[in-house]
Amino acid sequence: MRITTLGRLLAAGALALGLPAQAQTTGQTARTAYSAQFDQILGTEVRAPQDFRATYDTGLERTVAQLADGSRGRIGVYALDLTTGQEVGVLADQRFPMASTSKVAIAAVYLAGVDAGKWTLTSEWRLPRPGGAYLSAQQHIDLMISKSCNACTDAMLNAVGGPAAVNAWMRQAGITEFQLNRDIATLIREDGRIDPASSVDLRDSATPRAMGQLLAGIYQGKWLSPSSRAVIMNAMRATTTGKKRMRSALPVSAGLAHKTGTLSRTASDIGIFHTPDGRAVAVAIYVTGQSSSMAAENGSRGLKLQARQMRDARISTIAGALYRGFASQGDDGRVWADADYGG
Repeated sequence: MRITTLGRLLAAGALALGLPAQAQTTGQTARTAYSAQFDQILGTEVRAPQDFRATYDTGLERTVAQLADGSRGRIGVYALDLTTGQEVGVLADQRFPMASTSKVAIAAVYLAGVDAGKWTLTSEWRLPRPGGAYLSAQQHIDLMISKSCNACTDAMLNAVGGPAAVNAWMRQAGITEFQLNRDIATLIREDGRIDPASSVDLRDSATPRAMGQLLAGIYQGKWLSPSSRAVIMNAMRATTTGKKRMRSALPVSAGLAHKTGTLSRTASDIGIFHTPDGRAVAVAIYVTGQSSSMAAENGSRGLKLQARQMRDARISTIAGALYRGFASQGDDGRVWADADYGG
């Protein structure tokens, strides 16, 4: 029940405009044309999937599609049961701003380097700021994932060789719909120049499916040793950001390990949770917009807070529906305890 039609049509739209599907969208004219191509090729389906019966194969997908109504923005969802292979996707092949969810990929690249003997977890790297302290790689990774430390992320990004090295590792892992272009400091400095609710900027973006596949591969040990896998999964389990997103919708017994992301008019949460019978489910949820416009959000602190709360609530509601949907399909009555990610 993989949802690929939207992704193919979106790529076709890019080609119709003379833009390579993987290329950066640059300039206001290109961004405007690319955004307009949504409605020309896909109509309103991209922003707000309307025909739930015709478009989605299962009751769970139809439920998630209704909850992911993107009439005031774009919402993308991907979930994969790692035991059964069952997938749920709503705009799963459309690009969304990764924000801090990209930090999972950066950590994975460094840990793959540890496994290859390039460096160690005790190697010290300097925080990229005046007078920045030296921290061990283990400290950097723990802080960049669990606390979303931006300076720690840029230290690790510098250590692995920058965005190009991360992109190359992702391609080698077989994940193509992922593109990292800027360090976090630059990303934050340039945040707000493009409205992600109505435009697609391929820079620093990924599809929900790509991020779900990244999580699945990490969890399943495809690319990392057991000890390196443990580092990243334990850091994700310790995440303290986004308490009103996925975490607010799931029971403690789900053993959520996740990473959040936040930028102007966008919020995201990606992670692994477990059903009551112990099946692991990889989930990626990206929510944009939800208020009337970027200008309105920027003009009112109260409206900005309200919109952020609405984005968090969308993620929470969708995560809850996914948990209940996957749990009901395989629940054997057992109560599952927290996962042990020890190496």
